[in-house]
Amino acid sequence: MMNTLPSRAEFIKLQKTKADSKNSWSVNVTNVDKTTFDLSVKNPHKKDETISRSPAEILDKMEALDEEGAEILKTVRETL
Repeated sequence: MMNTLPSRAEFIKLQKTKADSKNSWSVNVTNVDKTTFDLSVKNPHKKDETISRSPAEILDKMEALDEEGAEILKTVRETL
C-alpha cells in the first residue's frame, strides 16, 4: 500500500503560505453544525477503501483464527 501522507518538509512548506495540497481540505465555518461543533477528521477527498470478501473467505478466515486461538490456548495450558 502506498503511503499518501505528506512528508514533514512538504507540510512545513505548505504551512508557511497556508497552501492546499491533495492532502488538504478546508471547512467553511458557516457549514459547521452549531449544535455539535463537530470538527472530526473526515477528509472529503479520500475515497473509502472497502475490502469486499466473499462469505466463504470470511468463514475461512474465522476458521483459521479459531485454529490459531486453539493452538495458543493449548500452549498456555501446557505451561500451567
